[in-house]
Amino acid sequence: MADSSYSTPTFLSQAMLHPNLVTVVRVRSNRVFYQAPLPHVGPRRRGHPLWYGQRFDLKDETTWSTPAHVAQTSLTTRRGKCLMVSLKAWHNLRMRGTKSYPIHEHPFTLMPVQITAPNGERVFDSMWLIVMGNRRHELSLLEIWQSYRQRFDLEHFFRFGKQRLLMTADQTPDEQHEENWVQLCLLAYVQLWVARELSMHLPRSWERYLPTTPENVATPTAVQRDFARIISLIGTPAAASKTRGKSPGRAKGNSVESENVIQSSKKVKKPTRRHPKLPKSKLEDLTFLYSPTLATVWVSSSCPKSNVEMLARIKVLIYG
Repeated sequence: MADSSYSTPTFLSQAMLHPNLVTVVRVRSNRVFYQAPLPHVGPRRRGHPLWYGQRFDLKDETTWSTPAHVAQTSLTTRRGKCLMVSLKAWHNLRMRGTKSYPIHEHPFTLMPVQITAPNGERVFDSMWLIVMGNRRHELSLLEIWQSYRQRFDLEHFFRFGKQRLLMTADQTPDEQHEENWVQLCLLAYVQLWVARELSMHLPRSWERYLPTTPENVATPTAVQRDFARIISLIGTPAAASKTRGKSPGRAKGNSVESENVIQSSKKVKKPTRRHPKLPKSKLEDLTFLYSPTLATVWVSSSCPKSNVEMLARIKVLIYG
């Protein structure tokens, strides 16, 4: 069972790889399908053989043919209201596919579900279902409808399994390990179902204003909340654990030899020899007094001593 998001050729073609699988999928009410083409009478004509017959538009009742099967049943709601359920079926319909997914090779059964009041007034819009599989003819219309109604129970289970049973918490690349983990989650869910009659209603502080459920109806969350008490009442076949006691420690007189500490060698980076450069900010502090007779250069006292080599180069440039 699946919703309308899975009524695509990509999903349905993969489902047809399993010969004993029957897939029941809901479709939107604006889909267009095609009936089986009529057999050709007369001499064979050129061209590609027909894959699709007459158009079957779910929105246009004039394109519908006479249904192959019709069934009716009654449905009683929780409030005691009786409703009428009408079921119809058309066989061997086809859906347009693609080159990669030739879904037209797999005909299916189309079944609308219409729920009306006792006076004939429609309560809900019609729900269209597709039944696809090699063994779909073994199911009656009532069995198909009852099977699809269980989809909502499955959806609630998947939500509970992911949020409460950590179904998707196991991250493994092995497919077999993942299947084993899902089986463990299913066993845990079965244990909650078995213990439902032993559970007690323990609401949270913010849940006390909610309407209380009947005592004979226990949700899986409520059973899981009280499962620790149920397990303690059942007990365990394992033997009680024994205390180990305190460790005697090291005996007197025993000494531990200290290990030789080996100093780790570190690679020292060799300094690079480069001529110091005079910053631009220091060049402004230099004051030159050139005199041919004295053949010397006078520099202001603000120049640091580290620039002696730089001053010698300036002197060589001036006097050649």
